[in-house]
Amino acid sequence: MKESIKATWLNGLSFEAEVDGHKIYMDTSAEHGGNNLGPRPKPLMMVALAGCTGMDVAAILKKMRVEIENLTVEVEGDVTEDHPKRFIGMKVVFRVKGKDVLRESVEKAVLLSKTRYCGVSASYSAAFPIEYDIIIEE
Repeated sequence: MKESIKATWLNGLSFEAEVDGHKIYMDTSAEHGGNNLGPRPKPLMMVALAGCTGMDVAAILKKMRVEIENLTVEVEGDVTEDHPKRFIGMKVVFRVKGKDVLRESVEKAVLLSKTRYCGVSASYSAAFPIEYDIIIEE
């Protein structure tokens, strides 16, 4: 099985990527030679992790019949100072809101995503550590 995308240079440092029939624009700030037409590539790596693990956790909680009102996934990344500036660690924070949401249920869903389902976290964790935190809001 293969995944593929196509990124086409627009101008300056701007690129348009086609992903599953959707267009995503990438660029950098004017101070770095871009036109700020879209997000930078490294933050999109964090978006990929948040989306992958967030979808897993939402689906697993639904299967567990845990009713949630809101789920947000925040990702922070630690990047090296020197070039090539690369991630050396990430932290994922799940904020789950709902009535009578048990922490144990969310912990189980996060663990299943981390160890079994999320291909993004599996790929990233081979390169750097990923920490997970859960905040339950009522």
